[in-house]
Amino acid sequence: MSGTRVEPQAIEQQGQDVLTRTIAVNFGPQHPATHGTLRVKMELLGENIVKVDPEIGFLHTGFEKLGEYHTFNQWVCTTDRMNYMSPLCNNIGFVTAVEELLGIELPPRGQYLRVIMAELSRIADHVVCCALQAMDLGAFSVMLWGFIEREKLYDLFEMVTGARLTTSYTRVGGMMRDVPGEFVPRCRKFIREFPEALKEIEKMLARNRIFLDRTIGVTPIGREDAISYGLTGPLLRATGVAYDVRRARPYLVYPELDFDVITRQEGDVFARFCVRMDEMRESLKIISQALDRLPGGEINIDDKKTVLPEKAAVYTEMESLIVHFKQIMKGHGLKTPVNGKIYSCTESPNGELGWYLETDGSAVAYRLRCRPPSYINYGAFPQMVKGNYIADCVACLSSLNIIAGELDR
Repeated sequence: MSGTRVEPQAIEQQGQDVLTRTIAVNFGPQHPATHGTLRVKMELLGENIVKVDPEIGFLHTGFEKLGEYHTFNQWVCTTDRMNYMSPLCNNIGFVTAVEELLGIELPPRGQYLRVIMAELSRIADHVVCCALQAMDLGAFSVMLWGFIEREKLYDLFEMVTGARLTTSYTRVGGMMRDVPGEFVPRCRKFIREFPEALKEIEKMLARNRIFLDRTIGVTPIGREDAISYGLTGPLLRATGVAYDVRRARPYLVYPELDFDVITRQEGDVFARFCVRMDEMRESLKIISQALDRLPGGEINIDDKKTVLPEKAAVYTEMESLIVHFKQIMKGHGLKTPVNGKIYSCTESPNGELGWYLETDGSAVAYRLRCRPPSYINYGAFPQMVKGNYIADCVACLSSLNIIAGELDR
């Protein structure tokens, strides 16, 4: 077996010269480090990776095609299943695209609440990603700590949306319902206490010799390569590129809030870990500001042809029942532009989450295409791991935070 990492060019040459020494192995799809149905076909020279051929699409969900049969509000439920680590970010990103197409501007309270929920969801995604990075490299306690913090966030999500995982919270023109009265104090309690959990995670990992050896200088990618592959989110910012959709293409009330775009220069596994840790602190700043400025008023626009009535009203008021019936059963409600086209994007925890929509006048997309960050980011994986150890492949994959639901085509 090889004892040192080898440059990709040298690996390629060795593989050509001594073909009989290379072996083919499968990494996944049933492997604890793949975190989902991913299969990676590897060609190895000793312990060094000569070539990687990743396969995707094991879920066979057909999310995009479903979007061409469901109304926009019905399809919000599907966005939960694409990235189940941060479903609220997908809920918000999709309806934001539809609202941009229709020229809808949400009331201020609705915008602030969406920002708060999106940033809480970002923290939930990042803290589990960092915890699972540690677990994949042998630090089991940190994984338990990360899941404890996410459970606290799930309590908040359940309080607001009625669900812990598949939230389906947003609607075109607003949200399912306003937050309950106890949400704000419980949210403030979380943002006061969560920094201590981050400190504990850093104490456990940031000076841990095993963790540092397994992450520093491992599977780095340079700035130019990262841009060439179309990387976004923490992966791109870990190479020194300060691209964040919340700043580059502002939406909701992000322009009114003060936060930093976190970057590192190294582009390796450790840099990606550090970016996510610091981004959680920035999310806490954003939530704190949004709570301080949270206005009263409505969360939905005042348009009965666009916004679904509240469920309680549907059960008790004839007018609300008729409006609901016309919007859902008969399709007489939401109208879209004929030949309407738009590309809209938001900053999800993994990067730029984009939506391309074409409409034909109905409440169902004529064409719906998604730019899921996991799918794009995964494209750089073969280049990152080439010439590294098999064990480095585990460290790299955990730092990419690939969500299998976003990979399916």
